[in-house]
Amino acid sequence: MSIRVAIETLGCKLNQAESEMLARQFVTAGCQIVGIDDGADVYILNTCTVTHIADRKCRQSLRVAHRRNPNSLIIATGCYINRSADEISAIEGIDLLVSNEDKSHLVDIVSQRISLKASAAGYGERPRTRAFIKAQDGCNRHCAYCIVPLVRGRRKSLSSDEIIAEIKDRVADGFKEVVLTGTEIGSYFSSGLDITRLLERILSETKIERLRISSLQPDEIPAELISLWKNPRLCPHFHISLQSGADSVLDRMRRGYTVSNYGKALRMIRKALPEVAITTDVIVGFPGEMDAEFQETVEFCHRMGFARIHIFSYSARPGTAAADMPGQVDTRIKRERSAKMLALAEESTREFLSRFIGTTFEVLWEQEADVGVWSGYTPNYIRVYTHSKEILTNVLTGTRLIKLYKDGVWGDLSDAEGNE
Repeated sequence: MSIRVAIETLGCKLNQAESEMLARQFVTAGCQIVGIDDGADVYILNTCTVTHIADRKCRQSLRVAHRRNPNSLIIATGCYINRSADEISAIEGIDLLVSNEDKSHLVDIVSQRISLKASAAGYGERPRTRAFIKAQDGCNRHCAYCIVPLVRGRRKSLSSDEIIAEIKDRVADGFKEVVLTGTEIGSYFSSGLDITRLLERILSETKIERLRISSLQPDEIPAELISLWKNPRLCPHFHISLQSGADSVLDRMRRGYTVSNYGKALRMIRKALPEVAITTDVIVGFPGEMDAEFQETVEFCHRMGFARIHIFSYSARPGTAAADMPGQVDTRIKRERSAKMLALAEESTREFLSRFIGTTFEVLWEQEADVGVWSGYTPNYIRVYTHSKEILTNVLTGTRLIKLYKDGVWGDLSDAEGNE
């Protein structure tokens, strides 16, 4: 029988890309990739440590894995290991800790414990329709609150040849969409190619039907980059982290841009791409954040009309500049501000989705969300649900958006033709 390997991923899209690569490596080594509840011989948690909540989720996942699979080889890898291996090693049942630097060698590390020779390999679960491809890692910015440079190191980019080869492999596997990701994807630079030139190569040399890029900074979006979105294969969805709508807070955060810079970038994108979805992150309760500064964030987010806003309560990370700043905000105040921002986020999402009711988009269907109900995404990252007796996984169909539904919209396949 094949060695059964379960990989659980917490955190960012870069972690997801690295977990996907690990899965492919284990399959190549003769293993079977299974779900985390399917009695794996090897359980791997790819950890995140961006907040104290992420830390807690990691510890909880490892404890649950040990209870459910007491005879499994349990491995923790990723950013939490780089930040504080001692905290993880104290958890009962953890067999191996593997740093980010050694993550790509996990197959070799596991093979020293368990023989991976087997005749049958593959996936116990159906692969997703979107593939995450790592193009870049590390960050040089050193924002005051961020642990990432300490656990991921300085900027480094993969070669464009390697990225192109990975995408071609995913196309050969049947994937229709790729998400190009990294810690700071907009800083990509390798052998004279920046992110604009890399995207041009991907579009000209691969047959991937849809291409997305992960988070950008507002100072990483030149007009030349946006002009590439004339190609419909590039999905009109940008995630551009804001973090605060108050210049005074952005300055303390060491973000390197102003609210005015941010708004200018969004206006340029929307002028070129009227259907674009722009999503963002906001941190509430950063040290020293006053009521007036928080209100500036609320008002700015309301003006910007984001498709989605991800809200984080500030979490002190040991070793970062902000952890030692005066004016740490009370937990109760952070909760109140989070609740207010969440209400605004829900309103903003509803307003964005409502703009597209009655229009038709190509939806890439991913999975059965309920019996006979399928979910997928439009190019501008609207989640769509529909009824179908047919299996829709990895199928692209024209779909008319007819009403708001759950966290997205309800779509009608039969009404898609000729009704835009």
